[in-house]
Amino acid sequence: MPEFLHDIPVRPDCRFYRGDLPCRPNKEHGYMCGDCPVYEPVMKRILLIKLGAIGDVIRTTPLLRRLRQEYPGCYITWLTLTPAILPQREVEEILKLDYASALQLQARHFDIAINLDKEKEACALLLNVQAEAKFGYTLRPYDGIPWPINNLADHKYLTGVFDQLSLGNTKPYVQEIFELCGFDFRGEEYVFDTHEDKGYDWRALPPAAAGPRIGLNTGCGDRWTTRLWSTEKWISLITELQAAGYAPVLLGGEAEHPRNLELQAATGAAYLGTFPLPQFINLMNQMAGIVTQVTMGMHISIALGKPTILMNNIFNPHEFDLYGRGQIVQPNRQCVCFYRGTCRLGTSCMEELPAEKVFQAVLESVPVQPSGVLA
Repeated sequence: MPEFLHDIPVRPDCRFYRGDLPCRPNKEHGYMCGDCPVYEPVMKRILLIKLGAIGDVIRTTPLLRRLRQEYPGCYITWLTLTPAILPQREVEEILKLDYASALQLQARHFDIAINLDKEKEACALLLNVQAEAKFGYTLRPYDGIPWPINNLADHKYLTGVFDQLSLGNTKPYVQEIFELCGFDFRGEEYVFDTHEDKGYDWRALPPAAAGPRIGLNTGCGDRWTTRLWSTEKWISLITELQAAGYAPVLLGGEAEHPRNLELQAATGAAYLGTFPLPQFINLMNQMAGIVTQVTMGMHISIALGKPTILMNNIFNPHEFDLYGRGQIVQPNRQCVCFYRGTCRLGTSCMEELPAEKVFQAVLESVPVQPSGVLA
């Protein structure tokens, strides 16, 4: 039943209702609550706190599919540090973490609140927000330590605070966060925007006749530099790909720009430069497969459903679910620098990952016929 303000019917329980401005149906069609043909009541209000980094936000999106299935008609509010990476049409309310967002969330009531971050500000919000059911991590008021809010969060919590348990973990990240929320993981895919509707012009890319495009994401960020692969190894891989009928395309951001220019000059591989994030995502979507280290590009590749050849050394390989597309390739020498940014032995074991090993993974994941077309 609608509420009435001066005899005017108002439906604040509708997913389109805003309260501070006219809703979209009113603005576009002149509908009012009393006889609105698109009135859609919200059945559950869910708060999801996942702040960053960007890659972790991307790989949390499979939860959206399960929440929609379990709670039809739900209204999802997502609090994050990187709103632009989320699929805008798939989340009703996207908030960036700031004082204003934290203030209003603590004044609201949710049916379900989920916090997947151990950052103290995220844990404090879960502690203070009003919700019928809470999942994930909260803050212990006495000592300010992040803590599991119930035993469903124990496994993911413990693998994050003890390296020994993290090394022994055999569950992918997505399965862990599903179980933290009380769900079994059924292979739900990412929810992601390819930005294919933006009209980007990619005529500078190698044409289809040049062979399947293989994106080479050559960077790994500045935190875990033990993941870096040498320029010489990239050149060897590019040369093998070109000889086999592939069209390598160099990918990266500002940090990778000098290296990609060097690789382009040495091999003639395509390199179009750097782009804003939505355009970079769409560029990756033009690839038939992607070679990457554990970085944002890896999460984007998986989200786009691309065969992903993942070069990994310092992380537990069980953490990553490629959804049956692509392969994880690791150095021939076992890594002894779990989650370390510098190598204990002086020279990163990534130098023990041969280009031929990566090439074979590409060949098996994105087969190519002699004519240069996908098998």
